[in-house]
Parts: sequence; structure tokens; C-alpha cells
Amino acid sequence: MSRMVSVVLALAMGWGVAALAQVPAGMAQYLAGFEKRTTVKVLPNGLTLIVCERPEAPVFSFYTLVDAGSANDPQGASGLAHMFEHIAFKGTTELGTTNYAAEKVALAKVESANAAYDAEVRKRVGQDATKLAALKKAFEDAQAEAQKFVIPNQFAELAEENGAVNLNASTEEDSTQYFWSMPSNRLELWAYMESSRIGKPVPREFYKERDVVQEERRMRTDSNPIGAMVEQFLATAYTAHPYRVPTVGWESEISQVNATEAAAFHAKYYVPSNLVVAVVGDVKAADAMPVLTKYFGTIPAGPKPEPMTTVEPPQFAERTVTIREATQPFYLEGYHKPDYRDPDDSVYDAITDIFSNGRTSRLYKSLVRDQKIAADAEGFSGFPGDKFPGLFAFYGMPVPGHTPDEIRDAIHKEIDRLKTSDVTDEELDMFKTRARAGLLRGLNDNEGVAQELALFQTRYGDWRELFRQLDRIDKVSKADVRRVANKIFVESNRTSARIEFTPPTQAAGGAK
Repeated sequence: MSRMVSVVLALAMGWGVAALAQVPAGMAQYLAGFEKRTTVKVLPNGLTLIVCERPEAPVFSFYTLVDAGSANDPQGASGLAHMFEHIAFKGTTELGTTNYAAEKVALAKVESANAAYDAEVRKRVGQDATKLAALKKAFEDAQAEAQKFVIPNQFAELAEENGAVNLNASTEEDSTQYFWSMPSNRLELWAYMESSRIGKPVPREFYKERDVVQEERRMRTDSNPIGAMVEQFLATAYTAHPYRVPTVGWESEISQVNATEAAAFHAKYYVPSNLVVAVVGDVKAADAMPVLTKYFGTIPAGPKPEPMTTVEPPQFAERTVTIREATQPFYLEGYHKPDYRDPDDSVYDAITDIFSNGRTSRLYKSLVRDQKIAADAEGFSGFPGDKFPGLFAFYGMPVPGHTPDEIRDAIHKEIDRLKTSDVTDEELDMFKTRARAGLLRGLNDNEGVAQELALFQTRYGDWRELFRQLDRIDKVSKADVRRVANKIFVESNRTSARIEFTPPTQAAGGAK
């Protein structure tokens, strides 16, 4: 390892400049130094806490990772994990309400009114228009009554008033995460707020927020040809596994999901045994752990959700999706691959780097620079997720005058070259160098460290795998790349999707 890399890694891990002269050589020593600053505690209720001391500035960042995402949405209630992420900012039994006891009664009436209205909406025979209108009004009136108790945005405003920045959350197929940064003298306030959000959330303003999510879907998918293409691509690539369902959900299911279902999702997946909370920054574990234990330890325990049982059956023939619209053409294809635990996972990372990392990558040089048929072209692993077997995907965006067929043929030519001849020593060395650099970038700030610690603790049961992954990367060989390419990139394992430009008067406007 070079002296420059040693210096950067030392700084990323929070060691002062004066200590650099004493930094030992080798990743094992770096890991040992990191271990001195990192404390893990599993509470009696099953929740895992991680505290990493980085005292460079009087701030800390946290990352709460829930080991459940849209792949865990109940059948018929797609988008529920995403919906609950929105609701998690609406407050708790103590924040966001003027009188929770009265609000609780009002929210129960909202659910009762919604159930009656929804039952009439779903009737396929004998629907009564007059009754439907009356039930809709009763539902709206119940919402208006519950709204009287709401203090809008109190949860977020309290955090921001106390210095919180980058207040955000995200829902993916594999997990849901919450995060922000805050002055270190507000640690106890944060612990109170975050533990309350996990343990005592209230699905207030649920149906108002449901409208927001529906608009989000219309903007990102229904009115976005590439978004619509990707949705159809995944629904075609997968026949059984939940990766086939969009994270935002199907429109018909989003419009009918309710707060009762959201509460059930929370009760099943937001149990302490299914969560990891990482805190990184100007905090001492000896002082912080008692505070965190005080708040997070009161969350009621629950059984860890059962593992996913659905396994995607093998694909035996190529599948295709075509969308014809008067819009930018596009080409996308994917090949089924194992999940992140597979021994060859680092080989897929190598292929991603060789095909797609910057202007020296194979796809950029071939399709963009030399042939000038694409504005952009890449290949990448783990789509749409990697907790379960996902896809290795390739895409290209044709420039004017060129077609998705040309992009497809050019990508296949590069895949064939990967299968028939070894990558160069330089390409493999650059991949390994960039992998190390990527690890360093992930440790550059409190936010990055918190995210990586929570992720690796969740995935492997040990955050140290964050560093040990470099051993697997170092072992990737040219023969491995060639072997994996020949195993995975075969026609029968391929699903492709394209947008073909069609003049407005002829556009079919749909998938085939």
C-alpha cells in the first residue's frame, strides 16, 4: 500500500496528522485501529447499536437500517415499505400531536370510515353510487376531524431547530434507512426522537401522504418513458421473486393501501432484532451507550421476521420488452446472478469496473468515444438489489441517428470479447486500486462511516467485513472474470428492454 493511500486512510479513520508517523503498515493494523474506536452492543430486546468515535468536529451522524424494503411488501399491498418511510416523519405518540389520546380515537374512526368506503369501492356488482358518495364524505369528514390534533412537521422541525442537517430517508428493495447529522450535544434529544419514531410511530395524515406517493409514481414512472421501461423490464425478468414489483408500488395497490396495513408492516419488520443503528462522530462510547440503551432499550422486543422463501426459478429463454414512443431511444438488458454472499461477488464488481468506470472503461471507449453511437453506456451488478439474487445489467442511450439495435450489438461484442480473451493486467490492477479508493471515500465523513458500519453489520453480522472485502477483491484473477462471464452472460439468461422512437401519429404508447 502506498504512503499516500496510508495517509488518506488514516485521516478517513479519524487519526490526527501528528499520529500519521506511527500508523502501522497493512490493512490488518488499520482494522485494529478502527476496532479501538468502534463499540457494538446488542440490547436485550435484540437491537444492535454501533458507536464509532471520530472527534474531529463536535457533530455526529447516525444511520438506522431496517432490514426490510419493498421486497418485503405484502402481496396486494405493494409500496407499503415506501409508504411507511414517509409516515415515519409524521411524528410519534408525543411529537406531532396536541392530544394523542383524542387523536387515537379520531384515527380509529378514520380507519373505520376508510374500510367502509373501500369495501363499496371494491364492489364489482351492485355498487350504489349514492351510498358511495356518502361513505366518501364520511371518510373525508373523519380525516378532517383527526387533522385537528396534528401539529404538522413537528418531528422534522424539532430536529432542524436543534441543528440537524441532511434530514432524509430512503426505501430500496432490500432495506429502509433513516439518517441525518447533528451537533454532538444533542445526542440525547436525537436518541429520544429516533427511538420514539421506531417504537411509537403514529400513521397520522396517512391518506394525505398516500396522495403524495401516488403523485411521485406518476412523475417518476407513468410520465417517464425510461421509468416505465425499467418497471416493465423487471416485471419481465422476474416471474416469482418480489424484485419484479416496483418499490413505489403498483398504482391500483397504492390507491387502496391503508394505515392499518402500515401499522401491521411496522409491527412485523420494525422490531429491534431487525434493526441496526450506527452513531459516528464526536461521541464517546462509554458516555453514549448508556444514553442509547436508555432510549432504544425500551422498544418492545419481537421475533425477527422469517427469511424470504420465494426463489426465482431459472430462466430458460430470452425475454424482451419493447416500448414505442416519440421519445429518447434506450436499450437495457440484464442477466440473473447470485446474491452478495456468492463467492464470485467480487468478480462481478471487477466486471462492473472494467466495463463502466469512467472514460477508460470498455463500454465508454467502444460505444461513446470510438463508434460514437451512444451518449452513455454502462454495465453494473446488483440490480435492482443484491440481498437476493439480482441482475447484472447493461444499458446504452443512442445518439441521434442510431438505434437500440446498434447499442445491443455493440454491447454483445464487448461481452463476447470478455468471454473469449482475458482482461489485461492493467485493467485488473486498476479495478483493485479503485476498490481500495472506494473504501476510503466511504470513510471520508461520519455519514459514510455510519452507513457502511450499519450495512455490513446487517449483512454479515460483523462490520469488520467492510475491510475484509478487500481480501476477496485482491484474489480476483483474469481467469475468474472469463469464467464468470461465460457462465452468466448467455442468451437464455437474458432479458432485454428497449424504447424505440416512433413518430407521435404512429406511437403505440405501450409495452409489447
